[in-house]
Amino acid sequence: MKNLFNSIRPYSEEETIAAIKQLFIDPKMIQKLKIFEDKININDWVKEILACKTQFDFHLALAYKVFQYFTKKTCTQIHFSGIENIDPKKQYLFISNHRDIVWDSTLLQIYRFENGYPASRSAIGDNLVSTPLFLELSRLHKMFLVLRSGTLKESILNTRLLSSYIHHSIFKEQESVWIAQGNGRTKNGDDKTQQGLLKMLTLATPKNALQTLQQMQITPITVSYQYEPCAQLKARELALSEDAPYIKQPGEDAHSIINGITGYKGAVNLVIGTPLQKEFEKIPSNLSLNEQLGVICEQIDRQIYEHYVLHPQNFIAWDMQKNSEQFATHYTKEEKLAFTDYLNMQSLIPDVPQEKMMSYLLEIYANPVGNKLGIKN
Repeated sequence: MKNLFNSIRPYSEEETIAAIKQLFIDPKMIQKLKIFEDKININDWVKEILACKTQFDFHLALAYKVFQYFTKKTCTQIHFSGIENIDPKKQYLFISNHRDIVWDSTLLQIYRFENGYPASRSAIGDNLVSTPLFLELSRLHKMFLVLRSGTLKESILNTRLLSSYIHHSIFKEQESVWIAQGNGRTKNGDDKTQQGLLKMLTLATPKNALQTLQQMQITPITVSYQYEPCAQLKARELALSEDAPYIKQPGEDAHSIINGITGYKGAVNLVIGTPLQKEFEKIPSNLSLNEQLGVICEQIDRQIYEHYVLHPQNFIAWDMQKNSEQFATHYTKEEKLAFTDYLNMQSLIPDVPQEKMMSYLLEIYANPVGNKLGIKN
């Protein structure tokens, strides 16, 4: 069965230990680690990594330290909650809102590490794994590939393969899985679960679709950033997509990954919601499968909105967008002035008018207000 998934699966425990002993004696890899030498002794760090005996040890030695390094540089605080909603002896399908390519799933893994849980497996698009090194690091950190290129026939086969692999991970290998609620990041701040995601998950067991989804223990994850590190890139893409399909330039995904990791985020929150077991029991049996999947999407979104943390910047954006003072009690004049300065700087780029950039930047920060409070934007 492992051979069936070789094109997309991460490394096994044994493969991980073998791979790190090769990768971390490579002078080129050691050189790349030197970006952290202002805070970490690289020689000691490499010795610690090479001494790892398990995947969990390796993830603590590398991913956790890298996370702590960038947290101190890019975040004012990080708050986790909801770990009590899951059982360490059970497996879950975590479906998350998706704002950042790397940080969203990493935050869940860090929360799990800090509570003694191993990392879950995480989905990542193959278009984002643009170099052999990043592919290697992804496989070492339990990431599996979502294959997005190819012909229509290949796309159908790849979707079925992905569905089978997620089922195999949860039911056969007892591994929890993280996946985004849609294809790609939310660009405009309007988090919505795509029904096609749930449809994909049913392909492996079409005759028992709803029962299988329930057994997967779908658990919503909510990630909130005070400042989105890729807001400018997202707003630009939305603006340039108005008149024609947006075509990414070579290296653009890598640029987004770096921006997401190194960009300022301010306060960050991650909430693990409650598994949707009871919600499945309430779905009317007389609905079609598509209608039933629509109900599940609504329940995932309900938890994501409920747990989303609104910051003064969100309320300021809403009021600026509406030219109102509806939420003026949620921020100070100083906060509004500082956020306005931020928006003005973010909206100044050479290939999009500032007014258009400002409009899309406001959407990114204002839409969560409408979703959480149930107000139509």
